[in-house]
Amino acid sequence: MNVSVPIFGFNVSNLSVGTIVSDALDGSKLSVVNTINPHSYIETKRDSIFYAALQDSDVLIPDGSGIVLAARMINKVKIGKISGSDLFYESMGQLSARKGKAFFLGSSNSVLNAISDKGSKEFRDVSIRTLSPSFKEKFVQSDVDSFIQAINTFKPDILFVGLTAPKQEKLIHQIKSQIDVKMVSGIGAVFDFYAGTVVRPHPLFLKLHLEWLIRWFGEPKRLFRRNFISSPLFIFEIFLTKLGLKKFS
Repeated sequence: MNVSVPIFGFNVSNLSVGTIVSDALDGSKLSVVNTINPHSYIETKRDSIFYAALQDSDVLIPDGSGIVLAARMINKVKIGKISGSDLFYESMGQLSARKGKAFFLGSSNSVLNAISDKGSKEFRDVSIRTLSPSFKEKFVQSDVDSFIQAINTFKPDILFVGLTAPKQEKLIHQIKSQIDVKMVSGIGAVFDFYAGTVVRPHPLFLKLHLEWLIRWFGEPKRLFRRNFISSPLFIFEIFLTKLGLKKFS
């Protein structure tokens, strides 16, 4: 099996989530694991730093039904969707077996406290540390330096960043060469899902690939562009590629 599938110029992982996590934890260097979905792909067209951050990831997981559809229609390859939640639970499970450490950077103190309380009960053998950064449109260097110091002082096996895309991917891209961790991943909404501040749709909707619809009902303003602009543009590119009207190196 090929370990990655080329989709619109990005190499999307075709590995299981368990293999992705174990390879990272057993590796000798930092592994950057990011997600890609139709919206993030469309956003890279107007954000060169976001584009570079995703391209420089060691692993890009297919977090979106659109990515799965593109792999099947363009490459004739069947891949399984891996959500940020899938990555999180697999990571915490493997860390628990190894008595490892997890650092959560992002979100509010109330969300992080809920994550820490719940995580310490569900994954008793995982040491957890959290840091809630001040809310800013853009972090200054002193902010970034403080993040790096806190992370390296704790020496986690895995760093989870929850600042929403593309802010989290850009920060990871900025600090990855300066942090002492085995794996780092931007998992955005998973912070709220796990803390319980946002309820994830019923598994039936996940199976029917309708998670986007339920989440849009909950946050129509924030998710409008993602669902009604980015997704149609992404599907349009699939058809252009299928017809040979658009090619990617």
